[in-house]
Amino acid sequence: MKTFAFSNGDRMPGVGLGTWKSAPGEVGRAVRAAIELGYRHIDCAPIYENEPEVGEAIAGCISDGIVARDDLWVTSKLWNDAHARDAVVPALERTLDDLRLDYVDLYLIHWPVALRDHVALPETGDDFLPLAERPLEDTWLGMEEVRAAGLARHIGVSNFSVRKIEALRAGADVAPEANQVELHPYLAQPALVEYCAAHDVVVTGYSPLGSRDRPERLVVAGEPVLLEDPLLEAIAHDHDATPAQVALAWALRRGTSVIPKSVRPERLEENLEAATLTLRETDMDRLDGLDRHRRYISGAFWAKEGSSYTVETLWDE
Repeated sequence: MKTFAFSNGDRMPGVGLGTWKSAPGEVGRAVRAAIELGYRHIDCAPIYENEPEVGEAIAGCISDGIVARDDLWVTSKLWNDAHARDAVVPALERTLDDLRLDYVDLYLIHWPVALRDHVALPETGDDFLPLAERPLEDTWLGMEEVRAAGLARHIGVSNFSVRKIEALRAGADVAPEANQVELHPYLAQPALVEYCAAHDVVVTGYSPLGSRDRPERLVVAGEPVLLEDPLLEAIAHDHDATPAQVALAWALRRGTSVIPKSVRPERLEENLEAATLTLRETDMDRLDGLDRHRRYISGAFWAKEGSSYTVETLWDE
């Protein structure tokens, strides 16, 4: 399995299991099946509302001798209502209780968006706090505290632009070590990937297969379906692979990890096997040509009337 190194020598497996959208009753079985197949990277978040079940599955695998804790890489994330500096440590402590762990390997600021205390999902503009009132720099101080306390071995961000990472780096004692963003052949984000590589920021791509099963409210009528792209299908045919495996192999070849989600054992195995697929340079060049800057997760749900957030300022584009 390809891995990605952090500055202290820790290595994150290139293919992980994403747990967003995995339903209660399914996610635990999926995590256990994944670990039994050889997955050693599990991506979680409290807003997914399934961390207790994920934690139960991980604990079961450890107690049954299937895997040792030190051989697992577990990522979780800070939700938007806990961006106050003194809220970060308690938020991670709750996550650790749910996951039945003493530490996570990586803890990320989930979005560069602040919500009022105890607001999980905003309903009106009044549920938001502008970044001028709840600066990301203060949130990052809390992130440094969880790292210093040993609750997270590494800290980073998610859905952050180059500009936002630069702003954090300017005043940080510990610079962001990772950035998790939407990445796939229709959204290659080469400038962001290159910036992160140059500044020792490990990149993980979410929705690497185009997120066809995302909530209906996030689906746009008539949008392109990544895994039905003729070029992906043609390259997959050339390699006796699936379009999904080609998309994952493309991501790994670019130097980014991936966290595809599935609850089906056969699909879990197929996704893991993508790490053994070797694409040709010509394949990579052709796949790079698919980039259309197409976001399936646009972030428009943060741009409610009365909110200080817009899609343009979210991505700094």
